[in-house]
Amino acid sequence: MTTTVHGLAELAGLPGTDLGRTPWVPVDREHVAAFAHATHGHTHPGGEDGGDAPLGGPVADGFHTLGLVGTLVDRLLEFREIRMNVIYGVNRLRLPGPLPVGARVRLHAEVGAVTEVRGGAMEMLVHATVEVAGRPRPACVAEVVYRIYD
Repeated sequence: MTTTVHGLAELAGLPGTDLGRTPWVPVDREHVAAFAHATHGHTHPGGEDGGDAPLGGPVADGFHTLGLVGTLVDRLLEFREIRMNVIYGVNRLRLPGPLPVGARVRLHAEVGAVTEVRGGAMEMLVHATVEVAGRPRPACVAEVVYRIYD
Protein backbone atom coordinates (compact mmCIF):
# COMPACT_ATOMS: atom_id res chain seq x y z
CA MET A 1 0.00 0.00 0.00
CA THR A 2 1.30 3.43 -0.92
CA THR A 3 1.34 6.32 1.57
CA THR A 4 0.41 9.61 -0.11
CA VAL A 5 1.67 12.92 1.27
CA HIS A 6 0.07 16.21 0.20
CA GLY A 7 2.60 19.01 0.62
CA LEU A 8 5.25 19.65 3.22
CA ALA A 9 2.76 20.15 6.05
CA GLU A 10 1.71 16.49 5.92
CA LEU A 11 5.33 15.38 5.68
CA ALA A 12 5.97 16.68 9.20
CA GLY A 13 3.58 14.03 10.57
CA LEU A 14 5.45 11.04 9.09
CA PRO A 15 8.28 10.34 11.59
CA GLY A 16 7.94 6.82 12.93
CA THR A 17 5.67 5.70 10.08
CA ASP A 18 6.25 2.17 8.85
CA LEU A 19 5.74 2.43 5.08
CA GLY A 20 5.56 -1.34 4.78
CA ARG A 21 7.07 -3.56 2.11
CA THR A 22 6.99 -3.44 -1.65
CA PRO A 23 5.97 -6.45 -3.71
CA TRP A 24 8.83 -8.75 -4.71
CA VAL A 25 10.82 -7.49 -7.72
CA PRO A 26 13.09 -9.70 -9.85
CA VAL A 27 16.70 -8.68 -10.35
CA ASP A 28 17.48 -10.58 -13.53
CA ARG A 29 20.69 -10.96 -15.48
CA GLU A 30 19.70 -8.29 -18.02
CA HIS A 31 18.95 -5.77 -15.25
CA VAL A 32 22.32 -6.40 -13.58
CA ALA A 33 24.15 -6.25 -16.94
CA ALA A 34 22.47 -2.95 -17.84
CA PHE A 35 23.54 -1.39 -14.53
CA ALA A 36 27.08 -2.71 -14.97
CA HIS A 37 27.22 -1.31 -18.50
CA ALA A 38 25.90 2.10 -17.41
CA THR A 39 28.50 2.37 -14.64
CA HIS A 40 31.39 0.71 -16.50
CA GLY A 41 31.24 -2.01 -13.86
CA HIS A 42 30.56 -5.72 -13.71
CA THR A 43 28.84 -8.39 -11.67
CA HIS A 44 30.84 -9.96 -8.86
CA PRO A 45 32.33 -12.79 -9.03
CA GLY A 46 31.78 -16.02 -10.93
CA GLY A 47 30.75 -17.10 -14.35
CA GLU A 48 27.46 -18.29 -15.71
CA ASP A 49 27.18 -21.28 -13.36
CA GLY A 50 28.81 -19.64 -10.33
CA GLY A 51 31.43 -22.36 -10.15
CA ASP A 52 33.66 -21.86 -7.14
CA ALA A 53 32.77 -18.18 -6.75
CA PRO A 54 33.18 -16.98 -3.15
CA LEU A 55 29.56 -15.79 -2.97
CA GLY A 56 28.08 -18.83 -4.69
CA GLY A 57 27.64 -17.28 -8.12
CA PRO A 58 27.33 -13.92 -9.83
CA VAL A 59 25.96 -11.11 -7.67
CA ALA A 60 24.93 -7.52 -8.31
CA ASP A 61 27.30 -4.72 -7.43
CA GLY A 62 26.60 -3.13 -4.03
CA PHE A 63 25.84 0.24 -5.61
CA HIS A 64 23.30 -1.47 -7.84
CA THR A 65 21.64 -2.79 -4.70
CA LEU A 66 21.67 0.68 -3.14
CA GLY A 67 20.33 2.14 -6.38
CA LEU A 68 17.22 -0.01 -6.07
CA VAL A 69 16.26 1.77 -2.84
CA GLY A 70 15.15 5.05 -4.45
CA THR A 71 12.99 3.32 -7.04
CA LEU A 72 11.41 1.05 -4.46
CA VAL A 73 10.75 3.87 -1.96
CA ASP A 74 8.76 5.57 -4.72
CA ARG A 75 6.46 2.53 -4.70
CA LEU A 76 5.74 3.04 -1.00
CA LEU A 77 5.62 6.84 -0.68
CA GLU A 78 3.95 9.21 -3.13
CA PHE A 79 4.33 12.97 -2.95
CA ARG A 80 1.72 15.41 -4.22
CA GLU A 81 1.74 19.20 -4.13
CA ILE A 82 5.52 19.46 -4.02
CA ARG A 83 8.01 20.59 -6.66
CA MET A 84 10.41 17.69 -6.30
CA ASN A 85 12.10 15.23 -4.01
CA VAL A 86 15.68 14.09 -4.36
CA ILE A 87 17.99 11.70 -2.61
CA TYR A 88 20.38 14.04 -0.82
CA GLY A 89 22.68 11.38 0.58
CA VAL A 90 23.12 8.30 2.70
CA ASN A 91 24.07 8.60 6.36
CA ARG A 92 24.63 4.92 6.99
CA LEU A 93 25.01 2.07 4.55
CA ARG A 94 25.73 -1.59 5.06
CA LEU A 95 25.62 -4.41 2.51
CA PRO A 96 25.40 -7.42 4.84
CA GLY A 97 24.49 -10.03 2.24
CA PRO A 98 24.94 -10.55 -1.49
CA LEU A 99 22.23 -9.91 -4.08
CA PRO A 100 22.45 -12.94 -6.38
CA VAL A 101 21.69 -12.43 -10.04
CA GLY A 102 18.20 -13.83 -10.60
CA ALA A 103 17.00 -13.17 -7.04
CA ARG A 104 13.85 -11.35 -6.02
CA VAL A 105 14.00 -8.36 -3.68
CA ARG A 106 11.59 -6.17 -1.78
CA LEU A 107 12.05 -3.04 0.27
CA HIS A 108 10.93 -2.47 3.83
CA ALA A 109 10.99 1.24 4.70
CA GLU A 110 10.31 3.35 7.77
CA VAL A 111 10.36 7.13 8.07
CA GLY A 112 12.84 8.49 10.58
CA ALA A 113 13.27 12.15 11.44
CA VAL A 114 11.70 14.88 9.33
CA THR A 115 13.20 18.34 9.76
CA GLU A 116 12.97 21.72 8.09
CA VAL A 117 16.08 22.92 6.26
CA ARG A 118 16.96 26.32 4.84
CA GLY A 119 15.04 27.51 1.85
CA GLY A 120 11.74 26.08 3.07
CA ALA A 121 12.58 22.51 2.14
CA MET A 122 12.21 19.47 4.38
CA GLU A 123 14.70 16.71 5.02
CA MET A 124 13.41 13.20 5.64
CA LEU A 125 15.35 10.16 6.76
CA VAL A 126 14.19 6.78 5.47
CA HIS A 127 15.40 3.59 7.11
CA ALA A 128 15.53 1.18 4.18
CA THR A 129 16.12 -2.57 4.14
CA VAL A 130 16.45 -4.49 0.86
CA GLU A 131 15.32 -8.04 1.61
CA VAL A 132 16.25 -10.97 -0.65
CA ALA A 133 13.75 -13.82 -1.06
CA GLY A 134 14.96 -16.98 0.63
CA ARG A 135 17.98 -15.32 2.24
CA PRO A 136 18.40 -14.74 5.98
CA ARG A 137 20.38 -11.52 5.59
CA PRO A 138 19.31 -8.38 3.74
CA ALA A 139 21.34 -7.19 0.77
CA CYS A 140 21.25 -3.56 1.95
CA VAL A 141 20.46 -1.63 5.10
CA ALA A 142 20.64 2.14 4.70
CA GLU A 143 19.54 5.44 6.19
CA VAL A 144 18.71 7.47 3.09
CA VAL A 145 18.37 11.27 3.26
CA TYR A 146 15.71 12.90 1.08
CA ARG A 147 15.20 16.60 0.41
CA ILE A 148 11.66 17.60 -0.46
CA TYR A 149 10.88 21.00 -1.99
CA ASP A 150 7.47 22.66 -2.26
